[in-house]
Amino acid sequence: MTARDTNPSSTHPPLPPPPEDEQFARLRLLRSRRVGIATYKRLLIEHGTAQNALAALPEVARAAGVKDYAICPEGVVHAELRAARAAGAKLLHIDHPDYPSTLAALPDAPPFLWLMGDPALLNRPMIALVGARNASSLGTRMARTLAHDLGEAGFVVVSGLARGIDTAAHLAALPFGTIAVQAGGVDVIYPVENSELAHNIHQTGLRLSEQPFGLQPTARHFPKRNRIISGLARATVIVEAAAKSGSLITARDALDQGRDVFAVPGHPFDARAAGGNMLIRDGATLIRNANDIFEALGPLENSSPELPLAPPAPKPTATKQRRSLRETANLHLTILQRLGPSPVAEDQLIRDLQVPPSEVAPTLVELEMDGKVTRSAGGLLSRPV
Repeated sequence: MTARDTNPSSTHPPLPPPPEDEQFARLRLLRSRRVGIATYKRLLIEHGTAQNALAALPEVARAAGVKDYAICPEGVVHAELRAARAAGAKLLHIDHPDYPSTLAALPDAPPFLWLMGDPALLNRPMIALVGARNASSLGTRMARTLAHDLGEAGFVVVSGLARGIDTAAHLAALPFGTIAVQAGGVDVIYPVENSELAHNIHQTGLRLSEQPFGLQPTARHFPKRNRIISGLARATVIVEAAAKSGSLITARDALDQGRDVFAVPGHPFDARAAGGNMLIRDGATLIRNANDIFEALGPLENSSPELPLAPPAPKPTATKQRRSLRETANLHLTILQRLGPSPVAEDQLIRDLQVPPSEVAPTLVELEMDGKVTRSAGGLLSRPV
């Protein structure tokens, strides 16, 4: 028998890796340096499996000019999985049936989510409720009332476990089920004073994060967290927010995702109300109580968790301001669709959009502040990888 006979060739394609091996490889790919969600998706499409993508990644990095590139060591992923098992956390992949369809439909949906608590809440209709950390007593009272009434009506209240409005919303919604989206690892409680609240949410609600287990949050993690808050929900409610705040980033994320934005009005002299008042001026629906939200969304029994990415058509009574808000959201989406990793001159982008520069310029500033657009020397624009 020849050597060829001992290793007969086959016309059958190689068997795919077992699901658990492929999931491990996908997590390892996502945890590798310079691999964001867009790169992760592209590598999977180009190479078929995460294991093949990992094998090709060093050469891909070399072609991009990155020297001495090393993929995420297996031990790092094993350590993350061990820590998660010890804490009772569950890993949810985007292809799993329990992954919320509202979030999965987004182009930048997290490939993995770490969960601590009741994953069944992800299958119920959700409303995001966010606001100022230094909230007023009137604002926290409004957040508690809205969260309680929304929970009583069957909605799951989603927020960010932050001080102020977020804390008030979670506390009031605890009896009905609430979801806390965390900026760091799902096991890392920030701020520390919300440790008891986080424990109670783990018992009766759900905490989740896309970040690696044990990661301490930094400033850059919070805008990424905000897109998940709005992405889970049918609508986002702003109770109090300064003119430049994380809550307004969440509102802009909701608009980019084609979701409704509601805002509670505040006194014109209160800086904490400036952001909400600006949203209302630009066409967000003014909210006085939960009934206003129910009226705007329609009956809960007729709602579906699967939402279109495109903004819904305005109602017959919609004002010109409402249309302006929709147009702003559409401009955000159009700019992000036009840009990619390769830099494009701002003048060329404006010509391609066929939109007046006076409208494009402030929108680009907002997208830069949100970390969705990067500006380099010479006025070149690109999307971060």
